[in-house]
Amino acid sequence: MILSDLFTRRVRGFRIIDLCALAVLLVLAFGVYAFKTLAGAQSADAADVQRQIVQEQKRVRLLDAEIAHLEDPSRIERLSTQYLGLQPVDPKREATPEVLAQVAAGGGKP
Repeated sequence: MILSDLFTRRVRGFRIIDLCALAVLLVLAFGVYAFKTLAGAQSADAADVQRQIVQEQKRVRLLDAEIAHLEDPSRIERLSTQYLGLQPVDPKREATPEVLAQVAAGGGKP
């Protein structure tokens, strides 16, 4: 078959080149439809991931606030006094730098 036959030969009243062009057009239309459908699915997945990220960020902020509450020095002091009977150290019982060497050696009390 010669190339010029593609432009002149007819099958059931249609030129072969017209049938080839129609086939290419249909393949392209199907391809565009398929890619658009896949892109829509990817977009939906990306939106779901973004929504999950926002939820996780809210959860992290909530946990940070809870940690700040749990680590509050006044709360820890109140709980240690209430449940453990601990009190602040009396300034008379604090060790001075001169006594630290003696305390480290195990030789006495401050």
